[in-house]
Parts: sequence; structure tokens; C-alpha cells
Amino acid sequence: MYPAPRVSEPVDPIVEAIRRGDSRGATAMCVTRHGAALGRFCMAMLANQAEADEAAQETFLAAYTAFATYREEASVRGFLFGIARHLCATRLATRTRRARRLALVHDATAAEESVPDLLERRARAMRMRTALDELKPTDREALLLRFEAGLAYTEIGALLGLDEPTARKRVSRALVRLRETYGEEVV
Repeated sequence: MYPAPRVSEPVDPIVEAIRRGDSRGATAMCVTRHGAALGRFCMAMLANQAEADEAAQETFLAAYTAFATYREEASVRGFLFGIARHLCATRLATRTRRARRLALVHDATAAEESVPDLLERRARAMRMRTALDELKPTDREALLLRFEAGLAYTEIGALLGLDEPTARKRVSRALVRLRETYGEEVV
């Protein structure tokens, strides 16, 4: 029996742009494809909309510069979230003490919601923010990389300097603590 022919996977257009040296085009595609998720991740890490917007912008600027050294060891998404994680951690380390409140931003569907539904959604968001704040920073980071960034455990491990089983354990531990604080309806 003959071996099955190898089917080459299509190359991501962002990776193609990086290989061509088109950092500007690659950055534009990254903003389009990953901008919203990256913004949500920064918001979840920083709990401040203005800071999250700045961190997301800084992430894309840093990626623009770093594309020349991109080695394709991780996905472009993982590469971007690694940069964002580092920038957010730096901001958190240097931030002065202040009350951390989640700035709720209305989205397009908020206008269509009834007032009780909107208030309930806001209350759930505030409870979740409080529950996330009570997690250890390392656990919160792993949890957000898994569920907000959508990264695989191997990518989370690579970003956090852990092996895959340890990354899984950290996310699992964070989920248990989050459920204890927030309730069973989590993830």
C-alpha cells in the first residue's frame, strides 16, 4: 500500500505577508482579524477601557516592529497575545494603587435590550470582574489566555514558560476558584 500523499495546509495570509517583509500589511490584517479579541483580553487584564485601548495599540505597534524576527514557532494569534500579555503585565506592575472598576461599554445590542436585561447584564459583568480580581494573577492570566484569547494549552504554556500539563492545571484551578466565587454558571 502506498502512503497517503501529503496535503499541504494553506498558509495564513498574515504569515505570507510577514515572510514577504510586508509588516504594514501583516499588521493591518492582524488588527482586522484579532483586534477585537485582543482588546477584550487587554480590558480583562487591565480593567480600564482607556488603558486597554492603549495596550492594544501598543501591541500592534510592537508586533509591527517584531514581525522581522517572527520565527513561526507559535501562531500569529499566540505571538500577538504574548506581546499583549507582556505589555499588560508591565502596566499592572507600574500602575499606582487605585480602585479597579470595570468600565462597561455599550455595544450595538445594548440599545435593543430592555432596561432590566441591561441592568442584569451589567450586574453579571461586575460580579465576574470581582471574581476575576480575586484570582491569583497567574491563574487569571492563564484563564484569560485560554477562554478570551482562545489559545491552545501548548501556546499558553509557551507564553507563560510552562509545560502543557501545568498550563492545563493552572486553567483548571482558576476555573474551580472562579466557580466558587461566581457560581456554577461559569464556562
